[in-house]
Amino acid sequence: MKCALRKITELSGNKTSIYSVVADNEDKALFELFVEENHISYSSEINDIVLRLKTIGHKTGARENFFKLNEGTSGDGVCALYDLPEYKLRLYCIRYGTQLVILGGGGHKNVRALQDDKKLKDESYFLRELSQQITKKLRNKDIKFIDNGKDFEGDLEFDF
Repeated sequence: MKCALRKITELSGNKTSIYSVVADNEDKALFELFVEENHISYSSEINDIVLRLKTIGHKTGARENFFKLNEGTSGDGVCALYDLPEYKLRLYCIRYGTQLVILGGGGHKNVRALQDDKKLKDESYFLRELSQQITKKLRNKDIKFIDNGKDFEGDLEFDF
């Protein structure tokens, strides 16, 4: 499978750039698919997450308190975004400080640990692997941060 990072201009702003992953030459990014999958059953939570992302992009930046950190392995930046702790809809992301976020997919968490739900586990583990590949490309200088760490430049395509 091949995938690429695509900046979501509607959510990105002067505080944070927000990207999502487009897999296998699909037209829709993983974030768009997440919204489509969940907008009927969890419409208010989807609206809240989209508003939170707009706020992150344009007003506040990607503050730690907006995310459940350490959803991946140590140092990979994988986290979960949700509106309120009692809500169960999770959007998995990779967070690079307060200025850059990559959105993956997610779903409704009705289990104690994400490993107990195949979809959530797959979404999280995909981003863990993507984070490793991004780190490798950063080390090899195939990708670099630009605009004071707010954007990526370089080879934003990956093979899985």
